[in-house]
Amino acid sequence: MLLPMDLTSAREQSLSYHLALATCRSGHGNNYLFNELMRTVYVAWFLQQAGYGKEPVALYKLAQYAVEAALTLAHESGEWLLADEALPAFEKLLALHDSQLAVAPLHKVVDAERRLARFLQGTASSPIPDGE
Repeated sequence: MLLPMDLTSAREQSLSYHLALATCRSGHGNNYLFNELMRTVYVAWFLQQAGYGKEPVALYKLAQYAVEAALTLAHESGEWLLADEALPAFEKLLALHDSQLAVAPLHKVVDAERRLARFLQGTASSPIPDGE
């Protein structure tokens, strides 16, 4: 638990969220894939709070708002598409998360997943604070 995630597991996890982004950016997303993108953003946020990353809060909020807008669009029109202007934010956050998985001790990743589970059981709208 003191070492980073094993390389195979990290690659599998990375591949799953990069495929989710590729699918959502091409207009073939669905509720599950957008939730996977949001899950990745939140876990990256929790790992950053643990000392693994220095991206601005605004980048995380941009990604969060893009998923919320995509879900609204999907429910209104049936079109599952991530806005083009949000793609650089997701690309940056997914690259950060790749590096987090490569260096963060496994117990930090597990703790971030637990924090996500607690958040999902609660009533807060976001674990990411507004503003810097």
